[in-house]
Amino acid sequence: MRTTSGDFRSRLRIPPPPINDLILAVVLTAASFLFILLAGPEILGGAVRSPDWLNLSLAALTTLPVALRRRWPFVVLVLTGLPEALAAALGYNAGLGAAGALVLLYTVAAYRGLALSLAAAAVCSVGYVTGVLLASRPMSWMDHVVTAVLIVLCWVVGRSVRLRRAYLAELTQRADRLERAREADTRAARAEERSRIARELHDVVAHHVSVMTVQASAARRMLDTDPGVARDALTAIEEMGRTAMAEMRSIVGVLRTDGPAEREPQPGMHDLPTLVEQMREAGLSIQLWIEGETPVLPPGVDLAAYRLVQEALTNSLRHAGPAARAWVTVRQEPGELMVHVEDDGRGAAAELVKNGAGSGHGLVGIRERVALYGGVLRIGPRDGGGFEVRARFPLKDRT
Repeated sequence: MRTTSGDFRSRLRIPPPPINDLILAVVLTAASFLFILLAGPEILGGAVRSPDWLNLSLAALTTLPVALRRRWPFVVLVLTGLPEALAAALGYNAGLGAAGALVLLYTVAAYRGLALSLAAAAVCSVGYVTGVLLASRPMSWMDHVVTAVLIVLCWVVGRSVRLRRAYLAELTQRADRLERAREADTRAARAEERSRIARELHDVVAHHVSVMTVQASAARRMLDTDPGVARDALTAIEEMGRTAMAEMRSIVGVLRTDGPAEREPQPGMHDLPTLVEQMREAGLSIQLWIEGETPVLPPGVDLAAYRLVQEALTNSLRHAGPAARAWVTVRQEPGELMVHVEDDGRGAAAELVKNGAGSGHGLVGIRERVALYGGVLRIGPRDGGGFEVRARFPLKDRT
């Protein structure tokens, strides 16, 4: 119960006004007192009552509340108009209550919305008209013009400050949004680079390890009967391992550089004869046809087509069987590159795709590469038995 009452009192507690507003209110009140005590009828241009404690109290009520101008500016503006009107009705000198009202008008215009600032301007205008009607001396037209100009000027300056503050806040928010967008783009670029490196690593490791496994199996079988063949197979494994390490070192080296990485040339379609020869040494019978002129491909399409052939031949080596044959056809047509890899094996790869087990990183990587460049891909059983991978890459006119 004590805790609840303490929380209630803390919510009712009003924080102290800022020190600069408090100083402004005290200075304005002191100047108002001096003006009341020193200004006589010859200065005011009319008969006024002699200052007394009531006069000073009413003057203080029109200026001291300025200290609360940032918390309740409009409410304070309305409330300070009452003692000022009462002082004018009693024939007292209201002091600098009008200056306090202008300060409050500026505050409302600078820290509140348009509707409330217009209402504050109307309150000041009504307060001035009321003071004129209750004043003991007539007002000249110059007094009216000066007062109107001051009211409009305070309102315009306050609105300008508010609009400028809003503009600066919008610029800050826009800069924050641009910074967040730049960070998001950076994260997306890093994620894309990691995905690219993962695909490259998978293709390199899957191909070379599959070939090395086949060569090791052949070396094991021929070790006792034909050591020369086993020696050749082990030599091929050694060379394949060195090649795999060199490619992996080139790919992973991108991750070890803070600045732009200097990438070594990636393999492309011009390396197909070397790839086919490696697969033949591993025991897969392959025929390669390149129809049409040797295409000058964009680097991305060149690498994607090469990796597609590499992955397809690796799957044929692993799943097609020892007596299988494979055919690789590369044909450049007007505005299109066609890559076709097929084998006449026992169809184990086709069964993997049919049963859903072939949806691993290899086939997913092929689909991603082909889709990245707007190509069309078909993976599945081949008519007459076996398995095929067929892709078409669109080529832009490079004239």
